[in-house]
Amino acid sequence: MTAALLRPANAAGERARGPVRRPSVLVAGTVLLICVPSRISDVSASGHITAADLGAGLVVAVIAVRLLGGDRSMAGRAWLPFGFALASFAVATVTASDVSASVIGFIRYSELFVLVPVAVAMSVRDRLDVFLVAGAIIAVTVVEGGVGVYQYLTRTGASYAGEYVRAVGTFGPEQVMALAALLGYGLVVTLALGLAMRGRARIGLLATAAFLLLPLGLTLSRGAWIATVCAVLVLLVVANWRVAVGLVGLGALGFAVLTLTAGGADPASGTFDQRITSIASSGSEPDQSVLDRYALWHAATAIWADHPVLGVGLKDFAGYRDSYASVALSAGSDVGDPTTGVGREPLLSAHNQYLMVLSEQGTVGILAFGTLLGTLAAGAVRRRESLLPPQGQRFLDLAAPALMVWTLVDFLYGDIGGGPSSVLLAVTLGLVARRGVVLPRPRPGGTP
Repeated sequence: MTAALLRPANAAGERARGPVRRPSVLVAGTVLLICVPSRISDVSASGHITAADLGAGLVVAVIAVRLLGGDRSMAGRAWLPFGFALASFAVATVTASDVSASVIGFIRYSELFVLVPVAVAMSVRDRLDVFLVAGAIIAVTVVEGGVGVYQYLTRTGASYAGEYVRAVGTFGPEQVMALAALLGYGLVVTLALGLAMRGRARIGLLATAAFLLLPLGLTLSRGAWIATVCAVLVLLVVANWRVAVGLVGLGALGFAVLTLTAGGADPASGTFDQRITSIASSGSEPDQSVLDRYALWHAATAIWADHPVLGVGLKDFAGYRDSYASVALSAGSDVGDPTTGVGREPLLSAHNQYLMVLSEQGTVGILAFGTLLGTLAAGAVRRRESLLPPQGQRFLDLAAPALMVWTLVDFLYGDIGGGPSSVLLAVTLGLVARRGVVLPRPRPGGTP
């Protein structure tokens, strides 16, 4: 009688322990939570916690419990670059002029570059884990991409050149770069998984990757376009360099045709053509958004020149910006949608992650940050013994270098930003770390 009464409770306990035994389920759930809208433009400055942040925190907590229980990484030295980065974040926080604001920045940087990547890497132990995380990324990307296409077709997206045609997904006009980053990472993951699979699954995934090019174009994000082209090229070189060379030729031809035929009759088409051609003219005839970036970059380097060792402190760039920025910097960028109207969004970051770190964390910070990124990049490409079944390992072999290239290139034009989509950066860095830096032990009695 007692056993019968306890049976439902035992079953519930087993279900609850499932995500603990396989934390990749929680990682996949965190990725799905990225779709939950957040109307805060800079989460890292406001201290606002998104649903994706809560999911990521749960993943970190589960992995922390496992580590305290004796679970360890097989690569002991893998912890050094993460520890070095964490220490530099802490130093930049305690030496900041506004410590209370810097604490929020410390939490955000630690989450995105240390805690979540390590937790994700420790969560991926077998092929099912790989497919759970990759599948969640693809699902979120397809849904958000579909929303972006709908926004373009119905003219309900973010404002651009007087038209509400810019695809922003569920992230809102305050976070115009969020969808572009999500689609860039998602396209790379989809393509890598497609090339790692066989049969109908490959055809479906490659078709999905082709579809994602459409909403990515509709984001009108030049930096995301460039980062995606570089990442896909690297992915194809790893997969088959002959195919990559052919596609480079076709891509160069297509870019030349678009440049020569720019300026269509349709306003939205003309806007797209204008964004394409402005990539080539950003040096000779930069538009206002490019001028703003140049001014922000100049301000960041000037701040570092006056505070070369430790910088001005995490999240303090905005407070020093006006003292160093030139008159070329505008007050902000126009954002809005048909519901909220058009407003001005202040430019509070350097729009270059390397210069952002340099100005806020100084030379010490950029060395630690560079060491971490360099370690991840080396782990993404170095040869090593396979620890996963063929399809899972092949996916990581293809995806890790491309994801790292996407991040490194994107950081030249942008920074970590805010909002739930930035959690995806941490998840992808975790996949990169799993490839060659943080190597968890296989599950007991299972395939590594």
